[in-house]
Amino acid sequence: MKKILVTGAKGQLGSELQVLASNYPLFEWVFTDRGELDLSDLVHLETVLSKIDPQFIINCAAQTAVDRAETEVALSDLLNHQAVAVLAQWTHANDCKLIHVSTDYVFDGIASNALTETAQPNPINVYGVTKLAGEKACLELNPNSIIIRTSWVYSSFGNNFVKTMSRLMQEKESLNVVNDQIGSPTYAADLAQAIMTIVTNNTWQAGIYHFSNEGEISWYEFALAIQEIGKFDCAISGIPSAAYPTPAKRPQYSLLDKSKIKQVYGVVVPDYKGSLRGCMKLLRSE
Repeated sequence: MKKILVTGAKGQLGSELQVLASNYPLFEWVFTDRGELDLSDLVHLETVLSKIDPQFIINCAAQTAVDRAETEVALSDLLNHQAVAVLAQWTHANDCKLIHVSTDYVFDGIASNALTETAQPNPINVYGVTKLAGEKACLELNPNSIIIRTSWVYSSFGNNFVKTMSRLMQEKESLNVVNDQIGSPTYAADLAQAIMTIVTNNTWQAGIYHFSNEGEISWYEFALAIQEIGKFDCAISGIPSAAYPTPAKRPQYSLLDKSKIKQVYGVVVPDYKGSLRGCMKLLRSE
């Protein structure tokens, strides 16, 4: 029985993989979070990996607090870059397949068309810089690994835009939401399914892949969709990024092109609205 190690198991994607695990009883699943596998402890990381001895590693762990990363540069680099290098090295030496999750924030946001995997990265914040460094280390130290870039992740687990907006729309009479950052949301459950489509495929084609839900929207339009589905009575206005300054700059346009993952692995990419509906239905039933 092949063993799958999932790091960052308490995050949004890790939690969705835990939900999916029962659909894949042919695998032995090992879910680790900071307590079981501390990626910031580079000295002991290899020892713990050797003890677990997986055939697949799905690396969902990262420092994803984008604004906090601006001041926590060393920690961000440790988790998003150095730890990834150790994972890549270990998987390469131990014939283990590595799927590493990355981000649309490796791009600067000045594109005007959906970004393919060959588009030139040029991050504009610390989070993006450390994630790109992680990607490079990953492919350099284990050329057989797969990197999946994703964007705007949400889920019924953890903290995210959908849950925050749903709460605020019930608490406030009006909200302002940025309307000049364009991309597409990703329901973590759909990303988890895409990852398992790759894991269970007979072919393994290393390299970078993009995955997010279908649709090209702004955060403002995303908020309007949340309002519509949740039937929330709240006035929502679109504002420019300049009116809502944050410690970290965000890419203005980071829509991901999903053609490659569809062609190579036959991954089905759901439309963002159907997935949002499914997630909000889950949230209502909780």
